[in-house]
Amino acid sequence: MSKRGRPAHPDRLTPAEWRVVEGVRHGLTNPAIAKRCGITQNAVKFHVSSALGKLGFDNRRELRQWAGVRADSALAAAQASLAPQAWSLGQVARTARDLPTTADWLRDIVKLPELFRLPDMAFFDCGGVRLYLSQGNTATNSILYFKVSDIHAEVDRLRAAGVTITSAPHRVHVYPNGTEEWMAFFNDPDDGALALTSIVKHPEGEVA
Repeated sequence: MSKRGRPAHPDRLTPAEWRVVEGVRHGLTNPAIAKRCGITQNAVKFHVSSALGKLGFDNRRELRQWAGVRADSALAAAQASLAPQAWSLGQVARTARDLPTTADWLRDIVKLPELFRLPDMAFFDCGGVRLYLSQGNTATNSILYFKVSDIHAEVDRLRAAGVTITSAPHRVHVYPNGTEEWMAFFNDPDDGALALTSIVKHPEGEVA
């Protein structure tokens, strides 16, 4: 007799677990993950617990350090063909006490091209460097995001050099054409936050 129920998922984690895990690796709280994924906080806790069990981890800190790659991602398909390249600045992050007003000011007064906007964040093009504006109670120091080709290789190199990796490489966004955006975070000698970002196009072209 065949087994009843849903067949085993071909990847280590289910799609729902991956979405939650990527939120954890991005440093989001359970409420923020729940809002982003459109699920309850209890569902977030369930998926975190399930992922920890499958991966043999004891806590969220271990999960945040895990550098696993989703099997159906563009990065998984392209990793073998990635070549090293020099770092370049890709994104700068700032906060605003009144996000809509500041975002409108950047767009209408400063005349920065607005790339897209979400309820709690806005993105602008600064001559090829992206400005990420988020809601915050006070102004904070900018986080520098450096563009790299092979984000896992760069994180391994930094870790081997004794750099503190605060968040392993993780996928943060999938564009409509299948292109993926990945990030990882690390500290400078003063414990200031820096980041790596990698844009990965699917080797087989656009995904329908």
